[in-house]
Amino acid sequence: MNITVVGVGHVGLVSAAAFARWGHQVVGYDQDAARITKMQGGESWFYEPGLDELMAEVTAAGRLTFTHDPAEAMRNAEVVFVCVGTPPLPGGGPNLSYVEVVGCMVVANAQRDLLLVEKSTVPANTGRRLEQVIQRESGRLGTAHTIEVASNPEFLREGAAVEDTLHPDRVVYGTSSDRARDLLREVYATLVAEDGCPVVETDVPTAELIKHASNAFLATRISFINAVSQICDRVGADVAVVAEGMGHDLRIGSRFLQAGLGYGGSCFPKDVDAFAHLARQVGYDFALLDEVRAINVGQRRSVIAKLEGELWHLSGKTIAVLGAAFKPGTDDLRESPAVYLANELVAAGAQVRVHDPVALETLAYEQPQLPRADTVQEALTGAHAVVVATDWPEYADLTPQRYRELLAYPIVIDARNLHDPQTMIDAGLIYHAMGRPSVGG
Repeated sequence: MNITVVGVGHVGLVSAAAFARWGHQVVGYDQDAARITKMQGGESWFYEPGLDELMAEVTAAGRLTFTHDPAEAMRNAEVVFVCVGTPPLPGGGPNLSYVEVVGCMVVANAQRDLLLVEKSTVPANTGRRLEQVIQRESGRLGTAHTIEVASNPEFLREGAAVEDTLHPDRVVYGTSSDRARDLLREVYATLVAEDGCPVVETDVPTAELIKHASNAFLATRISFINAVSQICDRVGADVAVVAEGMGHDLRIGSRFLQAGLGYGGSCFPKDVDAFAHLARQVGYDFALLDEVRAINVGQRRSVIAKLEGELWHLSGKTIAVLGAAFKPGTDDLRESPAVYLANELVAAGAQVRVHDPVALETLAYEQPQLPRADTVQEALTGAHAVVVATDWPEYADLTPQRYRELLAYPIVIDARNLHDPQTMIDAGLIYHAMGRPSVGG
């Protein structure tokens, strides 16, 4: 099958490579010529474990090509996947203008009847708006091709996107005709045969809603356990053990019950906002999501409070921030709690040194005002305190002795609960975790 993927970012590029891996002929389209040039060489323009290897395999086989020419991208397309960004608007809703632009582009360049599939995260009923755009543009241009709209949300995690795409928990798609359903069955036939993953076939609005409901629920779990960590701090309990005890209940499970600095990235913050915005639009006050967001921001501010409790004034203090990416396994800084924290510390007058094993180049480009440290040693040496802000494995391997050797004051704020509290305290460190036994020194 001939597939075109419009937008080759974190979702689109991984999806395009996977489609090619399953035997389809795939064209990746993007307006960014520099990105296209890099990808034509078989290399991703962002960091994602396993992606370069997958791209090398499918580009060498001739099943994945790239272009910034819309006519070339659409020349043989039977199915077109929309993978453009839907960034948040000031009011909380998503900016869907890029999705509309894709609809217009497809109408203008389609060479046959085809299926246009939303893979970008969009609110329910976006498909109906897209159908309206297609109908009006087709009338304006006098085109006769039939273009149907379907929804096929993605559920990949950055840092594990290749694994999640090749071995997903489920495939969800919503269609409005047997033809559209059969085309998407063909797209995923190899995956389903090889992996045996569940397939949920439904209508378009339901498929759209599944994505927002899923991400909002996961964000709710994170904020819930972070709120529990605040109670643990106040009563002397250990949130890690609380979460373990909860997780053994099969009705609850253990995933997404790790207390820390809060969620970030391109999905959870935006999708929680968008779901709450959709609820307001249809007349429902989804107040729970407001609390989810408030807890998430409050968790970051609690780290500032821990630093102030130990250092009194932050102005003039040197603070190492270990981590910039919003999570390990990626160089993505979007809505990163670590970057938020670093900027808050700078605003408070602190001298900040940010280290990250992968994301420093991205940090220099997107947050040039934040001082960077090329090594952990450079970040820690002479600092009055350190905040472990991203749970990279490299930071979990740091020993209490290493902290004591390098820090001016032996203050460690473990905002990701990477270390064993008693080991850190026994080594003479002033140690603060999130909802775990702390202090010492």
